[in-house]
Amino acid sequence: MIKFDLEKNQRKILFEQVINKIDSYYSNTKSYPTTPSLEINHIRDYINTQNLQTSVNYKNAINHVLNGLENYSVHTPHPKYFGLFNPRANFSGILADLITATYNPQLAAWSHAPFAVEVEAKLIKEFGEKFGYKSETIDGVFTTGGAEANLSALLCALNHSFPEFAKNGVFGISKRPIIYCSEQAHHSIHKAAKTVGLGYSSVQSISNDEGLKIDLKKLRNQIQEDIASNNFPTMIIGTAGTTGAGTIDDLVALRTIADEFGLWFHVDAAYGGGAVLNKEIKPNLKGIETSDSITFDAHKWMSIPMGASIFLTSHNDILSKTFRITTDYMPKEANSLNIIEPFSHSIQWSRRFIGLKVYLSLLFFGWDGYEQIIGHQANMGGLFRKKLLKNNWNIKNETPLPIICFTDDSIVNNKQFSQKLLDAILKKGKSWLSTYPIGSLNTFRVCITNYNTSEKELDELIEELNEQRKLYLNNI
Repeated sequence: MIKFDLEKNQRKILFEQVINKIDSYYSNTKSYPTTPSLEINHIRDYINTQNLQTSVNYKNAINHVLNGLENYSVHTPHPKYFGLFNPRANFSGILADLITATYNPQLAAWSHAPFAVEVEAKLIKEFGEKFGYKSETIDGVFTTGGAEANLSALLCALNHSFPEFAKNGVFGISKRPIIYCSEQAHHSIHKAAKTVGLGYSSVQSISNDEGLKIDLKKLRNQIQEDIASNNFPTMIIGTAGTTGAGTIDDLVALRTIADEFGLWFHVDAAYGGGAVLNKEIKPNLKGIETSDSITFDAHKWMSIPMGASIFLTSHNDILSKTFRITTDYMPKEANSLNIIEPFSHSIQWSRRFIGLKVYLSLLFFGWDGYEQIIGHQANMGGLFRKKLLKNNWNIKNETPLPIICFTDDSIVNNKQFSQKLLDAILKKGKSWLSTYPIGSLNTFRVCITNYNTSEKELDELIEELNEQRKLYLNNI
């Protein structure tokens, strides 16, 4: 009979092998190219060298996996990864994932993992307070990602507007629910509408004003048109840090419009919500404290390993109304206690201890440590803007968050400019950035997500950009 535990001496050897290898990677991430080879046949051939039918040498198996990750991944922990919201994971979060995998608590039932469930409950309360909710109204749940949190928000909005929705679903609704968001909003909103059975056409994507915020006049007009068309305006979604340009919608004004028409007001603060942890940039989220619900991704600005998101709400009864269910087979040991069973409080049933990555990080570094780290990254964003302007690059977005969209106005009309420069930079593998369209312009997009990114890395990126721009001009 095969022994899944392995022998103690085998475990020790393999632990040491893994720890030595990943510690070397963690210590020397900058020595790796940011961009992997994307030759799909090479990748598949490498994977297919292994026969999954029978056991292989354990050490060789580990080396196979680690070498595959090193050679065929974009190295998002790299300090010159300036791409999407994929930060370097802090060390406490890495330890937390190891601990969670070993103890493997099942958070579906309170009685099976009381410590873990209560830790997450404490964190939900503290995050709610950070966002400005009243303590007695706070509720929420850890989710696998922002998409699940946004889906939870939509389900809560539907159950709030249609008390029989949990029982009858869309068949019990006489008027079509409409969801409103900016054109810049995350596409998980559309996915959520599709998932719950409303369909994409129930989402009204409102165009933006010149500042890339949702156009409030057009929003109000669209709501009035939908009412006249016998639809049922249900939910407004404001974005606090759009994926592309980092824009923060006017949350105060959105609350006013939501109240005017009786809509649920949700804020997708998956990335930008981290601003509440720094007193200097927190005021940019004014109005978020008046929302009905919030999406926040700890695995973004808090540098927590994937994935760790949070759904928060200021309605402490809505999650139970939305997800409450009873079963005969779930454990009953906690029935006499004043607790909420997690399986009846969220989309998930079997649940991992997601919150430990956040809890251990706060035990290590505290809210004070996060204030410093988030302030550092915001400052690096401001410094990069100054360096771009000094080197004759033109910034095309306006945000307090460290997301910078820029181009060269003297060349931008040449449609090949942005892509050719980007391809050349990615091919060298020293930095990773992306492009993003703003209006008719295809701008470069830099997002500072790594707490180790310093002025040195910014100068190196500027040097690469300037060099490739010069080469491009010499060849046209």
